[in-house]
Amino acid sequence: MDETDAIVRHRRRTFLKTALAGASTLALGGCLGSSLGTMPGEQIQPGAQPQVTGETIGTGAVRVGLMLPLSSSGGNASIGTVFKNSAALALQNFPNSDVQLLVKDTGGTTEGGRAAAQQAISEGAELILGPVFAPAVSGAGSAARAAGVPVIAFSTDTSVAARGIYLLSFLPESDVKRIIGYASSQQKRSYAALLPNDSYGSVVEAAFRQEVGRTGGRIATIQRYNVSGSDTSDLVVKANALQSSLTSIDALFVPAGGPVPGLVMQTLMGLNAEIGNIKLLGSGQWDTPQVKNNPTLTGSWFAGPEDSGFRGFAQRYQQTYGAPPPRNASLVYDGVTLAAGLIRSAGPQRFQQSILTNRDGFLGIDGLFRFKPNGLNERGLAVYQVTGSGSQVVSAAPRDFRSGF
Repeated sequence: MDETDAIVRHRRRTFLKTALAGASTLALGGCLGSSLGTMPGEQIQPGAQPQVTGETIGTGAVRVGLMLPLSSSGGNASIGTVFKNSAALALQNFPNSDVQLLVKDTGGTTEGGRAAAQQAISEGAELILGPVFAPAVSGAGSAARAAGVPVIAFSTDTSVAARGIYLLSFLPESDVKRIIGYASSQQKRSYAALLPNDSYGSVVEAAFRQEVGRTGGRIATIQRYNVSGSDTSDLVVKANALQSSLTSIDALFVPAGGPVPGLVMQTLMGLNAEIGNIKLLGSGQWDTPQVKNNPTLTGSWFAGPEDSGFRGFAQRYQQTYGAPPPRNASLVYDGVTLAAGLIRSAGPQRFQQSILTNRDGFLGIDGLFRFKPNGLNERGLAVYQVTGSGSQVVSAAPRDFRSGF
């Protein structure tokens, strides 16, 4: 390698480190914006573009498809509207972004996703953001793969992830890894788990077994319960079934949110068992007032994304649209801002696999994240303690993946 080659390679490594380690997305602390620069000589040179049909957001030279369930049944169309609003907000807060979003309706179906992606790609989309629901991701993914266009989707169904189809959503595996890792660091060694008997419970159980084993712990029992509508009778039965294990565990993992953690604790207290030494552990599903304001859950721990960036986003969203956004609305904000950031910082290579799967990852309003080559993601999560009147951070989210968490 001659001196010129060495300089070029060093320049490129330095560029990737500075532009991509924090790449996307925005400064933390609720500050909406970006400080990314452009690599010299890598300016976007727009060529002749095909005609666009339908709604667009932004006027940039680089086209990105935004796949949303705008006509989906069962009330899901409102999710499409919220996500579209969040995408528009992202572009408003990313000055001079060179992106144009091609908004396409998937209807939430496989065929709808495939048709929407095909249309966006035929109109020049270099990247697909969305869809939201797994069937539509599957359809869009098949069309995008055939065209060599990457997809960054918002589904939590890991079965639709694949090479070139990346999930930006909050995945249960990240929650499990973080909370069990933290519990282990606090000398928790013997676990029980109470998991829903559904696909989510199956994913969580596999991750739970892996993480407990990885940290050198033991599992005393795993109870799977069925929930039908508002009928929680089987949950109560399975919570009672924990009684024989309570003296041999120091942590109980209950990942489901809503009324589940409170009901489990109420049931255990009704057994008159000694549970003072047992730490209740939860997931990001606990990040609701119903759980955090429940005094019987005071002292419990749960993993979740840092919330300072989301609070700033939610405030801006409410000011703009007159209503608070759902928690997952930040996903599309981060997706759009990631695309705009890579357009600015990575030039023609912006959406290549080596860029999207950069091991240093990206920093969004939900904190640190990175895509794995298999389409799944890893997130840097915080650990919170329930106070009975909210929650407080007991272990901050990591600022980079090198530090471990």
